[in-house]
Amino acid sequence: MASSVSVLLLLCMAAAVASAQLSPTFYDTSCPNALSTIKSAVTAAVNKENRMGASLLRLHFHDCFVQGCDASVLLDSGGEQGALPNAGSLRGFDVIANIKAQVEADCKQTVSCADILAVAARDSVVALGGPSWTVPLGRRDSTTGSASLANSDLPPPFFNLSDLIGAFSNKGFSATEMVALSGAHTIGQAQCKNFRDHIYNDTNINSGFASSLKANCPQPTGSGDGNLAPLDTTTPYVFDNAYYSNLLNQKGLLHSDQELFNGGSTDNTVRNFASNSAAFSSAFAAAMVKMGNLSPLTGSQGQIRLTCSKAN
Repeated sequence: MASSVSVLLLLCMAAAVASAQLSPTFYDTSCPNALSTIKSAVTAAVNKENRMGASLLRLHFHDCFVQGCDASVLLDSGGEQGALPNAGSLRGFDVIANIKAQVEADCKQTVSCADILAVAARDSVVALGGPSWTVPLGRRDSTTGSASLANSDLPPPFFNLSDLIGAFSNKGFSATEMVALSGAHTIGQAQCKNFRDHIYNDTNINSGFASSLKANCPQPTGSGDGNLAPLDTTTPYVFDNAYYSNLLNQKGLLHSDQELFNGGSTDNTVRNFASNSAAFSSAFAAAMVKMGNLSPLTGSQGQIRLTCSKAN
């Protein structure tokens, strides 16, 4: 009995150590101006171009879903930028590089690129009117990336509901958390090639909405592939819960968006988030903290890159 109790205590202590690896106060002494520097730069970038907020949020998501939140997506030679879900669509590298340069000038080789991505994602959401959350810090940067994991782990726009639930479940998220994180599509834009099949071939789409998109997204593959449309046509540059109201009206831009409200198990979650903005904000913030904790490198693992685009 005594030995089993001591084993239990050891397990509890190990869990406490694991969860304590990241801390919101990580840079309070080593680089006290880090967070304010990041926030100022992100706010300026979003004020200059509204779309940048969505781009920075997406960078963090595409980083964390591929071998954890380790800034591998920023590596020029890591292979992830050329992977199918990323090629020609990832943006914001110059903003992150600018932030990194400012932070390096203040605190040499102290703040990781992975932490900058995590904080910039939060500050982007706040800059566009969305909720804030406390970002645990102390991630370190990887020295390699993985194109193959980017191709396999990032959910594509043609996924159906069970595919989406599976992809997020593989990362430890519930179906409700998946729906909450999908609410990031209340900002940002998508390329014609990613919604063409939905507007021409799916039946679970508002006919007027589909028609309005066809002018800028011709049916032949290769014609207008890169033309953009807002993921949320109602308030494209405001972080709110309109994304879910759009789904109720069959105005999801991507096939994978509308799958969240299509007679399946997540319909009630979409209804709840559409009618209760506070519930969405709370769920989104909590899910973002959880996503930021996906397999971070800590302690002596990885490195603090001097330049985010290449290993030291």
